Amino acid sequence: MINIQKIRADFPILNQKINGKELIYFDNAATSQTPQIVIDKISNYYLGYNSNIHRGVHFLSQKATEAYENARKTIQLHFNASRPYEIIFTSGATHSINIIALGYTKILKKGDEIIISEMEHHSNIVPWQMLCERTGAILKIAPINEDGVLVLDKFKSMCSKKTKLVVITHVSNALGTVNPIESILSISHSFNAKVIIDGAQAAPHFKIDFQALDIDYYVASSHKLYGPTGVGMLYGKERLLNELSLYHGGGEMIHQVTFKKTTYAELPHKFEPGTPNIAGVIGFGEAINYTNSIGLNNINSYEKELMEYATKELDKIKDLKIYGKAKDKTAIISFNIGKLHPYDLGAILDKFGIAVRTGHHCAQPIIDYYKIPGTIRVSFSFYNTKEEIDIMVDSLIRATKMLQ
Repeated sequence: MINIQKIRADFPILNQKINGKELIYFDNAATSQTPQIVIDKISNYYLGYNSNIHRGVHFLSQKATEAYENARKTIQLHFNASRPYEIIFTSGATHSINIIALGYTKILKKGDEIIISEMEHHSNIVPWQMLCERTGAILKIAPINEDGVLVLDKFKSMCSKKTKLVVITHVSNALGTVNPIESILSISHSFNAKVIIDGAQAAPHFKIDFQALDIDYYVASSHKLYGPTGVGMLYGKERLLNELSLYHGGGEMIHQVTFKKTTYAELPHKFEPGTPNIAGVIGFGEAINYTNSIGLNNINSYEKELMEYATKELDKIKDLKIYGKAKDKTAIISFNIGKLHPYDLGAILDKFGIAVRTGHHCAQPIIDYYKIPGTIRVSFSFYNTKEEIDIMVDSLIRATKMLQ
């Protein structure tokens, strides 16, 4: 069960007023808020043992290294990866995707095919377009239907022996659709294709088991998991990570350097050159611990309750249309009201202290599919309440009257 009063007390940023109104934060799909325990963990690193890792024999360096690697172990156990070194720390999901895409530059050849879906975030479109430009591979787009659901039969018919990579978001950041990952993995693997899953929007909401699902690659960002910005993770099976070409070099990722030849370190260090975001990684690990202390099953259940309640209340507003009506979706609702521009409504909601996202949400092909200028997106977390939803609905009605 969710103790909402206790949970909200964990997030100091919620205790403020915007434009004289109590803050209502409904932009969690962009960035979730950070609990005090994570803030303290980061602060304690800088106050008590700020030092570089893996390199020093002195006390501070060893303590920082231990905290950094403990975070890796925490994340490995949370996602049930086989080994800690299959977790690579990056600057976020976008960075993780680019590591994979660049790593396949020498693996793919002209005529090979990559399949992505029509609902991808730009960060899961552009790197694959760039990879196709480098290699001569062909990018194919699996379609969605009017409800914002992947058309699985059409996806399956697109797969062939030419399919080398299938790239799919676990949860659409614009629609909230949860994709049928098990089916996608099964179909893709039957053609010997490797699957890259963008888990940025999925990881905060429900449990994911890498081994049980037989996942090849998975990426996520800390700042959507109640941790700091500027840090994320790339998971890959050991064999697959070792097949990837390296795309940047520097200190730490080497085994031996001479002017004649450089040899590289083992996983995970070969993909983590230079001084990493040490405080961010430590905070990421603590955010995972915090999430697990509440329980992802509890979080998922409560957030679904919020989404269903909000959907019911929003449907009462005249001329309001919701985009993305998948039966299986997370706590994201995208909508428009009549011909009113989403930006105008979002700006008025801000005056009422309500933070929402407007625009194309870095998923412009979805907006183009519906032939609209953008949407208002509200996205919930376990620290939100039904009372906040009621205030938002009332504010939307008032904003609509102001703009008509």
